[in-house]
Amino acid sequence: MRSPTSFRIGIGAAVILLLVAAAVYLAREAATGAGREFGSRFDGERAYADVLTQTEFGPRPSGSPAHAQTIAWLVESLGAAGWEAEIQELSIEGQTVKNVIARRGAGPEWIILGAHYDTRLLADEDPDPARRAEPVLGANDGASGVAVLLELARVLPKDPGKEIWLAFFDAEDNGRIPGWDWILGSRAFVDALAGRPSAAVIVDMVGDADLQLYQERNSDPILTEQIWAMAARLGYTQFIPEPKFSMLDDHTPFVQAGIPAVDIIDFDYPYWHTTADTAEKVSAESLEAVGATLLAWLLGE
Repeated sequence: MRSPTSFRIGIGAAVILLLVAAAVYLAREAATGAGREFGSRFDGERAYADVLTQTEFGPRPSGSPAHAQTIAWLVESLGAAGWEAEIQELSIEGQTVKNVIARRGAGPEWIILGAHYDTRLLADEDPDPARRAEPVLGANDGASGVAVLLELARVLPKDPGKEIWLAFFDAEDNGRIPGWDWILGSRAFVDALAGRPSAAVIVDMVGDADLQLYQERNSDPILTEQIWAMAARLGYTQFIPEPKFSMLDDHTPFVQAGIPAVDIIDFDYPYWHTTADTAEKVSAESLEAVGATLLAWLLGE
């Protein structure tokens, strides 16, 4: 039978070993996490709550009351997360667009992460012809990308070792509607951009519960390979390393300006531009797969 003295010695040794292990782990986090706070991670459930907030505002087409409410919420949420945020008001093709831009960090590398926050005026792909004049709620097509960027705003370190911009683009989704065109917000943003970013990453329709992210053909191949390889390393099978669609999306103005850009999008989403693009079609697990992959890629883990 072990004596009380030997038992106390054993407990003390165990405590010391635990403390040493904790110190090693924290040192490794400091070395690999670029100063990230201990325990911070991308939280898919918190991102999903942001999807719910946006859908509670209702459809958010440019110029609507819900659109204005979304802008105010974005600026407030970004400020609460410690980012410098501003509303960028620009004119393009007879429309006024309001992008929300947040900035953090400094360094030779400059990364822009983008998503559109507006929703489509008309559900013209709805299977019910009687509903095609209704607006789209945009739980996935709009709210999911915004939710990923907002959660990244919360978990990215204050000093990420590079300059990072979060760009919430207006007026992406009203092409083929009289008086409108596609990607107005991002086009105006790139036209007004001073300087040349190292890369731009767009997230659009990334919350589908059956998420399948094929590689977009117009995206920069090096960026695409880096991000999909990071997802594979982390075990996220939602990223499929095969090309499929060629998209006109918010990455297009960057590509046309010679800026490396990638579009992360699931264009197989069956509720695209219908009244059925609602919150129950979105998954916290899908949001986390995308957000955690981008977080690790940004921090070079």
